[in-house]
Amino acid sequence: MNDEFNEKVIQVNRVSKKTTGGNKIGFSVLIVVGDKKGRVGVGLGKAADVASAVRKGSAYARKHMITVPMVKTTIPHEIRIKMGAAKILLKPAPAGTGIRAGGAVRAVVEAAGIRDIVSKILGTDNKASNVYATFAALSKLKTL
Repeated sequence: MNDEFNEKVIQVNRVSKKTTGGNKIGFSVLIVVGDKKGRVGVGLGKAADVASAVRKGSAYARKHMITVPMVKTTIPHEIRIKMGAAKILLKPAPAGTGIRAGGAVRAVVEAAGIRDIVSKILGTDNKASNVYATFAALSKLKTL
């Protein structure tokens, strides 16, 4: 596909369903895609094998990308968001601070190309919920 986007697999879940012929096994893969220049997307792909699930998730993420407003290397303002059980706090940081964020939030802000940010996951430990909440927070940012 395109080399301009960086893909990062966040979570791979093996799911199985009981059927009359036995168990039907599948995979769901959460993936973050970004160009490190302000564009980022999140996708969930489901398939019988991991490679197909990654391909589907990646295609969805590329189709539903958002552009993140940035001020130099950070975000324009502080934002708190609550989505379900996930609570995320994102704060702008001065140049040279780096990315101070947990795994799920870090993956999304790195893919977006944000270099200086401070964040805190205040709610659930669920990676998928935190990724979606971070994505929603970045989409709500406004340039001042």
